[in-house]
Amino acid sequence: METTSSIVPFPPEPPDEHRSRAPEFYGFVAWTSTSIAFVFYVSWALLPDEYIVWLGVEWYPSREWTLLLPAYSIVVVLLTYFVYFAITIARTPAFSDSSTFIDANQHFEPTDPDTIPELYDIPIGIVNRVTEDDRNLGGVK
Repeated sequence: METTSSIVPFPPEPPDEHRSRAPEFYGFVAWTSTSIAFVFYVSWALLPDEYIVWLGVEWYPSREWTLLLPAYSIVVVLLTYFVYFAITIARTPAFSDSSTFIDANQHFEPTDPDTIPELYDIPIGIVNRVTEDDRNLGGVK
């Protein structure tokens, strides 16, 4: 007996015979190249000079870069987070600014008087006037 599920995968996947296998190959190449780069980096950092020359490498950067590269990359990542956070804070409008509760792209189109108007947000000034007047009068109008 074949079981069917009412859950449909989203987004629907194409049939297996037409699906590209390129992401698998790209992932394998990325994994292999980073593994090889890591082995070269660790061997450059830890092997004595005689072994590196014996392998046929005549010139390589100073060993101080084995510490400077990770340190600089950490600083760059932290600086990136800080800059994005600062840009977000700088571009956020103040609480007293009307753009925090009014959309600049809203459009009130004229409608036929016999039709039911479309739903839209009530301006905050009217809401405040109605709620504050109601409180001040003690609920009696």
